[in-house]
Amino acid sequence: MKKSETIFVCQSCGHQSGKWLGKCPECGEWNSLVEERARATKKGTGRNGFKLRDVTAVAYTEIESQDDARISSGVTEFDRVLGGGIVPGTLVLIGGDPGIGKSTLLLQVADRLSNTGTLVLYVSGEESERQIKLRGERLGVEAKNVYLLPETNLENIFHEIERLKPGAIIVDSIQTVFSSLMDSAPGSVSQVREVAHQFLLLAKNRTIPVFLIGHITKEGSIAGPKALEHIVDTVLYFEGERHHNHRIVRATKNRFGAANEVGVFEMTGAGLVPVSNPSQMFLQERPQNVAGSIVTACMEGTRPMLVEIQALVSGTKYGTGRRMTQGVDQNRVSLLIAMLEKRTGLQLIGDDVFVNIAGGLEVDEPAADLGVVAAIASSFKNTIVDPHTAVFGEVGLTGEVRGAMQPAVRAREAQALGFKKILMPASNAAGLERLLGVRVVGVRSVEEAMEELF
Repeated sequence: MKKSETIFVCQSCGHQSGKWLGKCPECGEWNSLVEERARATKKGTGRNGFKLRDVTAVAYTEIESQDDARISSGVTEFDRVLGGGIVPGTLVLIGGDPGIGKSTLLLQVADRLSNTGTLVLYVSGEESERQIKLRGERLGVEAKNVYLLPETNLENIFHEIERLKPGAIIVDSIQTVFSSLMDSAPGSVSQVREVAHQFLLLAKNRTIPVFLIGHITKEGSIAGPKALEHIVDTVLYFEGERHHNHRIVRATKNRFGAANEVGVFEMTGAGLVPVSNPSQMFLQERPQNVAGSIVTACMEGTRPMLVEIQALVSGTKYGTGRRMTQGVDQNRVSLLIAMLEKRTGLQLIGDDVFVNIAGGLEVDEPAADLGVVAAIASSFKNTIVDPHTAVFGEVGLTGEVRGAMQPAVRAREAQALGFKKILMPASNAAGLERLLGVRVVGVRSVEEAMEELF
């Protein structure tokens, strides 16, 4: 009897090896190689045994433009993250922590699409149709044209797609779907890659938008091979603290719109509600006339957002102080503290420094540097910064304040929320003095910023 050939596949990166290895030579993960049966493909056939057809190239000038082909999902913040709406034939992958609201959001999107006459097929590999119905009743959705299919076999799902011919497909989740043509277990690298590729062909050939929900690992990345994120058109990540009501959907990849775009939602008993003015939400509980608090203007994709940066500087019982941060990179804060000690003479080495972005938002752009520096200096000096002042700008290690992108958009957002003074890099201040009711101050160094604030 002929022995079936087996290979060992890394579950992190998809690297294949003829023998078992303790450490993957491609990505460096330990104990990630799993034995799978090798597949033999007949010569002249495709992956599913179909005969290969002749493919002809199409001239670029003969292809029709599809700029106006976007479909509104009915959820404004979801449309913003996708780049203005759903593009027919797009393949969207959504990941996030368990219970954060992925299934809730897509059930609401399915309801809005069904109200426009679109037939939506909701494939669930983790919940029964009764569980989804129970959630829908809690959210108050009608879902007239939504069909539920509790199935994990890819071939059965495709047979049902052939029968219903839906206008949109939701798969919850991609790790539970498997193809019976492969011998590997559901959720393995081979199965996830094959299932995603088949849904990609379906979406492109029939111009049907397909939404895939993906599990994430304990490190926060989507489970399965990295090739899964390369296959799809758009990758969305759900973010949000368990103890906060707001949820943020962030696009890390988008072939049809801006990357790093965000949509802000509020989790309520009726589901996820879009937040039209997130700046006001993040600043609604901001304390007044307190040292160590300042507002900075950030850009999340194409959207300006005002957030409060809080700093606390206190003496320590030990020789060197601790540095703890939440919502901002700790290494970046350590660099800014070292710059403050060198350039402005603030002796912080013997103090504990704590920095927090109020509201649970993650801020990673350099333009928040000036806000962090001002909040730390305010707490150290125990001096209050005018609560009607907003700041932004990148700070270098020599103490210079560098320009930030889209200063006019940030300034107008601060103006709309009633701020009277905006501290920004001098290179950005030119041409912004005409803002009604707002004093624009341009600074070239941290020393100038400290003189202006204190």
